[in-house]
Amino acid sequence: MSGMASDHNTSSQEEYIPNYLQKGDPFASKLSREADIIAGFYLTVIGILSTLGNGYVIFMSSKRKKKLRPAEIMTVNLAVCDLGISVVGKPFSIISFFCHRWMFGWIGCRWYGWAGFFFGCGSLITMTAVSLDRYLKICHLSYGTWLKRHHAFICLAIIWAYATFWATVPFAGVGSYAPEPFGTSCTLDWWLAQASVAGQVFVLSILFFCLLLPTAVIVFSYVKIILKVKSSTKEVAHYDTRIQNSHILEMKLTKVAMLICAGFLIAWIPYAVVSVWSAFGQPDSVPIQFSVVPTLLAKSAAMYNPIIYQVIDCKFACCRSGGLKAKNSLKKSRTYTISAHRDSMVMNETQLE
Repeated sequence: MSGMASDHNTSSQEEYIPNYLQKGDPFASKLSREADIIAGFYLTVIGILSTLGNGYVIFMSSKRKKKLRPAEIMTVNLAVCDLGISVVGKPFSIISFFCHRWMFGWIGCRWYGWAGFFFGCGSLITMTAVSLDRYLKICHLSYGTWLKRHHAFICLAIIWAYATFWATVPFAGVGSYAPEPFGTSCTLDWWLAQASVAGQVFVLSILFFCLLLPTAVIVFSYVKIILKVKSSTKEVAHYDTRIQNSHILEMKLTKVAMLICAGFLIAWIPYAVVSVWSAFGQPDSVPIQFSVVPTLLAKSAAMYNPIIYQVIDCKFACCRSGGLKAKNSLKKSRTYTISAHRDSMVMNETQLE
């Protein structure tokens, strides 16, 4: 009987061994060398475009930093988060993909996992703050007018503190960072949910406070905005021209914010689904070749925002150093740019050939 109990205890302990420690070298690539090279080139392109795009947004906004509106300050913070992911994180994974294994050991793995989670969480919480700002500006005009620059800076402090707390919690012994199933990247140790109740609490807490709750706030804000837009025309018509022009401006900013949030969530939700499945599903239920696709898609999120700014040609005024005068010629293809003025905001229509 004692021998059976011993065997049972041994099997139970083996069951709790993380998946990445059961197959030899946890940092050896589980993909083919050709697949690693393709992934390395893909991340290189993503990293270059993201660095140049977000760096440009930050550089242009720095030229008029004293004139940035609260919404623009939040946008710059989003660019800082995206640039941080590109500069701090991507070189590690790019080198590892080309070398066909993770090259930086456990210390580098934990640093990479922390940096990715820190900047990713910062991006999502920033977009949550942007969505709430849009909600107040569009749905509660009387409340939105009191949001000033110092409120934005207070919000930034809360965002960075929030991201720092959740990214650092794993180092307190309640979680960890570990290699991805394919070996050449690192992330939160989702497999802790297989080990104990404490691991499940950790994973569920991360999911709720760093994904589900912010996403719910974003969805709520934009659903309320969409419903409000249907009646906003009649409501705003009672105000003077200045308020009407300001409202049009806020709507344009809201459309861009919606696209940014949609791009981020589309990039990250597949990764979150696969991570949850790995945490609470059967071990090895997610094929390694399949798990790498959501990871690469999530790493591309930092590239989307500058592209959205350019496509919409609405750079939150942080890429405009002065006002633009409206052109009178009418053409078929049109877009809108926002020019910032000291006393009022006016919408100018720019004609494209």
